[in-house]
Amino acid sequence: MQQSPQVAYCLSPLGALEIYANAKGIAAVHFPDVQKDRSLAGLRHQDVTAAASQSDDFQLLSVQADRAVGLLLQQAAAQLAEYFAGTRQHFDLPLAASGTAFQQQVWQQLCRVPYGQTQSYGELALLLGNKNAMRAVGAANGRNPIAIIVPCHRVIGADGKLTGYAGGLDRKVWLLQHEQRVANPVHSNI
Repeated sequence: MQQSPQVAYCLSPLGALEIYANAKGIAAVHFPDVQKDRSLAGLRHQDVTAAASQSDDFQLLSVQADRAVGLLLQQAAAQLAEYFAGTRQHFDLPLAASGTAFQQQVWQQLCRVPYGQTQSYGELALLLGNKNAMRAVGAANGRNPIAIIVPCHRVIGADGKLTGYAGGLDRKVWLLQHEQRVANPVHSNI
């Protein structure tokens, strides 16, 4: 018997968000309008995405989960609400993303990129002990299933330019600007 997904549906200043979890932790956070092929909500959330574009607040809409996982999803939603409000710079949640050992290493390193700052793929590769792994780091970064909480949006190209983001480049710009405003309210320049 296949277990149905345990999910929280939210509205954010960047549109609809889905948070998936299991008994081990948060498994995914994504924007369903970008990843409809991976979204179980798909069409149901077209109206939610349109409504979200009209709101600057973060809202938890619903949780579909058993009690224990539901509490974790509510905690994740609360921490994301604090992030968007500018009162949280670090997440304190158990993570349970599926990935290779190398992807897991990259995602753990992403969590060490300071709030309001960026690192290049090359810098991440050096921190992982292999300066030649820039492309592999980029591929692992692109496969990060836990947007925002595992901050893949903080990774930029070697030339300092913004590179792709699974949620869309406009969202990456917004997240970086948001973090710079909060971290350094006097000198925000992205």
